[in-house]
Amino acid sequence: MASTLTVSNHNRDVVGLKHVYPVLSRRAGGLSIGINFNTNNACNWRCIYCQVPDLKVGAAPEMNFQLLEQELRSFLDDVLNGDFYQRFQVDEDKRIIKDIAISGNGEPTSLKDFDRAVALIGRVATEVGVLPQSQFVLITNGSLVHRPHVQNGLKNLQKYGGEVWFKFDSATEEGRALINNAGQSCQASVNNLLIAAKLCPTKLQTCLLDYDKQGLSLKEKTAFLGLLRDIKAKGCVLKGVLLYTIVRQSFQPESDRLEPLSQQRLNAFADEIRLLGFDVSVC
Repeated sequence: MASTLTVSNHNRDVVGLKHVYPVLSRRAGGLSIGINFNTNNACNWRCIYCQVPDLKVGAAPEMNFQLLEQELRSFLDDVLNGDFYQRFQVDEDKRIIKDIAISGNGEPTSLKDFDRAVALIGRVATEVGVLPQSQFVLITNGSLVHRPHVQNGLKNLQKYGGEVWFKFDSATEEGRALINNAGQSCQASVNNLLIAAKLCPTKLQTCLLDYDKQGLSLKEKTAFLGLLRDIKAKGCVLKGVLLYTIVRQSFQPESDRLEPLSQQRLNAFADEIRLLGFDVSVC
């Protein structure tokens, strides 16, 4: 018997496919169809809130494009024409495909043929009628946007009406080292953000959490607001800012030192960002 899909259960093996998995997304508000390029659990960052077990440093493996297309077509047919919702006991009000999200178990833009994969997903989803009614989203840490094949992928994403959710959890070097274990500087990420926003509609996706009961420090808030002022002054147009906190258990060594940031603090920070003229969503 199939398990029940919930917002706290993001098991990527739930339908037994290699690259395609369903998620009931609290951010999207319905069924999100995840696409996993990093089936080897490899990423170039190690975010301390990451729920990927056995995470390792590396890039996505070679893609079997025939398998990717086969899985995507089969799964979309099951959702659209089969009994998927009944098998997984999805509530009636969630029985809608809100988006197709390229995310998975690592940084998806590390796929060598990333641009080809984006085009394939967009074409198949359009042919079966999922796009453009649903969103097409790339969730990325943005660290590889300076590479030509990634920029071509963003152009393909834009062609199919998609958008980029660009991870930016901290605007300080100390915060990035702590939260993301990122080797890339904050300025390099800003440069990539400016590129991404020119190529495809882009939102900032920011995970705020309580580490060692320190909450959200004044230094972190000030730096983040300064970042937003800076990119706005440079003409960067963001589609929005997504603020969220942790819900599921991390599989990283720091997991027992992490707690969700309170909804009150999230909302208060969102109000400060709105004063700068940005659209903000909190979940």
